[in-house]
Amino acid sequence: MSRVDIERTTTGFAAKDPSGILSPYTYTLRNTGPEDVYVKVISCGICHTDIHQIKNDLGMSNYPMVPGHEVVGEVVEIGSVVTKFRAGDVVGVGCLVGCCGNCHPCKSEIEQYCNKKIWSYNDVYTDGNPTQGGFAGAMVVNQKFVVKIPDGMAPEQVAPLLCAGVTVYSPLHHFNLKQSGLRGGILGLGGVGHMGVKIAKAMGHHVTVFSSSDKKRVEALEDLGADEYLVSSDSSRMQEVADSLDYIIDTIPVFHPLEPYLSLLKVDGKLILMGVINTPLQFITPMVMLGRKTITGSFIGSIKETEEMLEFCKDKGVTSTIEVVKLDYINTAFERLEKNDVRYRFVVDVAGSKLDQ
Repeated sequence: MSRVDIERTTTGFAAKDPSGILSPYTYTLRNTGPEDVYVKVISCGICHTDIHQIKNDLGMSNYPMVPGHEVVGEVVEIGSVVTKFRAGDVVGVGCLVGCCGNCHPCKSEIEQYCNKKIWSYNDVYTDGNPTQGGFAGAMVVNQKFVVKIPDGMAPEQVAPLLCAGVTVYSPLHHFNLKQSGLRGGILGLGGVGHMGVKIAKAMGHHVTVFSSSDKKRVEALEDLGADEYLVSSDSSRMQEVADSLDYIIDTIPVFHPLEPYLSLLKVDGKLILMGVINTPLQFITPMVMLGRKTITGSFIGSIKETEEMLEFCKDKGVTSTIEVVKLDYINTAFERLEKNDVRYRFVVDVAGSKLDQ
């Protein structure tokens, strides 16, 4: 094994300003240390969050920025005290690459709720170096934030599971909603929503997809295997489903009324919010009080939950529905994603993009 305590350069595709246009960018990876894993990137999914970051929609973007937080790669080298991995392993890196390690969430193995968590890109390591994501040839990541990909799982299929997949799995796991026979609803049929349908069905749930129009009915029922499809404006059909659902996973990222969906939950049912919305949502309290219902939220998932989710998906044969592209198509892919013109996740073939040539 050659030295891992030296700096290396890699080439990625970076946004240079709030236009969000990505172009080639060569940069130095942070110094690798005893607990680090040097990973050659194979595939990386494109998440809707990437759009917000590259266009500075949240007002916190730093440039140049290499996005990408659904990363699958091959371990090339490991640090001297790394025990979880060895060269040649296929591994994954999700949304986080660091945390404080001392707070209650960290000690409870839910490091995604650490107030000092470090994002995979558009953030800064404790040594002051910027983090850069997976639309690049390589990454250096602390072993704690690297997961082993189970044998037999295709890298391009796994990539979206590292964000979209675990984002759905985590609340179902935490709120004890994994047992078969439950009735669940999915609002929004995008990258996260389509994984919600697949994972819930694999758990043995009866799944209803809710949408604002009829245009995704066939794909929801026939392609993804949902049991029912309801248009939210169809008041008579919505009334038929009232008081029947154990949970609803709400992935809609724009303002929408909550009352129509709260009415569908049975006693002790849960409305789980996952869409990032800057506009305050509203509801009348009796909608919650009279059924002891819960409005809650959930954020990605922990490393432990990611490992469990990957094993679950392997055992149940759950895969993501993807369109594979090369890095030279990435700007077009972002344009299409903004128009919801993808079923249901773009995955970049980073290794096949020949960044080093």
